[in-house]
Amino acid sequence: MIRWLIIQIKLILRLKKDKTQAELMHLKSQVNPHFFFNTLNNLYGLVELDTAKARQLILKLSDMMRYSIYEGQNDWVTLADEITYLENYMDLHKMRYHKEITIRFDVKAEDRSVKIMPLLFIIMVENAFKHGVEKLRKDAFVYIRLKATLQYVDFEIENNFDAEEQGAIEGIGLNNLKKRLELVYLNKHKLEISTNHEAIYKIRLRLTL
Repeated sequence: MIRWLIIQIKLILRLKKDKTQAELMHLKSQVNPHFFFNTLNNLYGLVELDTAKARQLILKLSDMMRYSIYEGQNDWVTLADEITYLENYMDLHKMRYHKEITIRFDVKAEDRSVKIMPLLFIIMVENAFKHGVEKLRKDAFVYIRLKATLQYVDFEIENNFDAEEQGAIEGIGLNNLKKRLELVYLNKHKLEISTNHEAIYKIRLRLTL
């Protein structure tokens, strides 16, 4: 009877783990496919205008797609790889706009080899561009600060937005992020989201390693 009970408990735990892994894979698969399609369309028009620049951006896009498809399915990646992914994303976004935007990405990391869950930060960065930069005709900005030690990672991003769009500023992506954090960083994360009267939207995520 005891042996049967132990077997049943192990089976339940295995099924629970399999369900969690399946849910994580599903959530990861929802990360930014529309961005890749939009960027490819922009690159198509750039090829004839500036071949050298188009080639450079195609390489960045290729690196991003490879990372999303392969590295993004891993349980853990290095902080260095996530930083490179974000840098490529922002470089490609700059190409898309025919207006002045201000982007800052400040990184202070003791050791970039620390391991984190992949494709977490990109959801917040995408949100800033989609609901901030893309909706504003001028003076759009995105400020990102990342600080990491061997004990924690602190990621903060803020952007301005059109106050009339405030009701739609949190979408599927952030709900996706919250679910993934609950699955992997239960009791080891703190997510803070706020806006102010100056139409500035801020997200701060702190992970305990």
